[in-house]
Amino acid sequence: MLEHGGRLRQAARLSTIPLEDWVDLSTGINPQSWPVPPLPPEVWQRLPEADDGLEAAAAACYGNTRLLALPGSQAAIQTLPSLFPGAAIACLAPLYAEHPAAWQAAGHQLRQLPAGNLKRALAAATPRVLLCNPNNPTGHQLARDDILAAAEQLARRGGWLFVDEAFADATPEISVADLAGSEACPNLVVFRSLGKFFGLAGARVGFLLGQPELLQALAEKLGPWAVNHPARWVAARALADTAWQAQARLDLAAASARLAALLAPLAQTAPPAATPLFVTLALAQPKPLFNFLRDRGILVRLFPEAGLLRFGLPGNQAHWDKLAATLDAWSRRC
Repeated sequence: MLEHGGRLRQAARLSTIPLEDWVDLSTGINPQSWPVPPLPPEVWQRLPEADDGLEAAAAACYGNTRLLALPGSQAAIQTLPSLFPGAAIACLAPLYAEHPAAWQAAGHQLRQLPAGNLKRALAAATPRVLLCNPNNPTGHQLARDDILAAAEQLARRGGWLFVDEAFADATPEISVADLAGSEACPNLVVFRSLGKFFGLAGARVGFLLGQPELLQALAEKLGPWAVNHPARWVAARALADTAWQAQARLDLAAASARLAALLAPLAQTAPPAATPLFVTLALAQPKPLFNFLRDRGILVRLFPEAGLLRFGLPGNQAHWDKLAATLDAWSRRC
């Protein structure tokens, strides 16, 4: 199993710091999640039904009816490679590690190319290209027009473009979800998730957008009732709450700018890379700062091979204060 953020209980168990005293900045999940109302009893008593409004709410949110509800986008990440014949796939790395692991496990040949260098991936004539936008963990963002142009170029040679937009809800202007599987972009496949922007990671709800034939094949692999009824009920209402979404985008942008300013004095070769849901710091030696924070009850995400530390957003003023004080102690120590 690959390592992921959010393993707070393990961090607490390996330390002398009580679980309740930790600040978890390791996931990139919105700490101010969509406010879940009380659930009606029937969502626990009845099997989920496909015409309960979830797909309609998602179609309105993403601008695309060609979608499949998933028990988290991870279900598509793990299963989708088995629906394609073996071939090379270029991954713009570093990226969410489950993607290359799944394609490799399904027998495909991996080519890892630098994140953000889409032109190089296209020039390599690889039939399939996979990227995260915004990139997780580097924070790099590609423009919508560049992604659509890449999809068109790949289509001319019978290729596919896979785009993970798990962090794109906060920046809808870069999303290409509306065109996935369309006549204009039949080879475009997009992953979406309610875990990050909506802060509903525990509900395990995601979507795949693309060709209807591809979605049907994936649905058959996953089987009936893939998304549980309580999760469907919550997700449908979160996706329809456009007022909350608009305010969340403003709040996240302000929090991200605040976090980037806090981390800026520690930057070495480049300023912190900020997205609305996380800020990534590039360091020649990231492990010492990771350990310093962890030893004081602050968990961030370490990517040692890439020389990166990814910081999620603090959830309250006490967490902001603890992070600021700890970073100040680190700076004075150095």
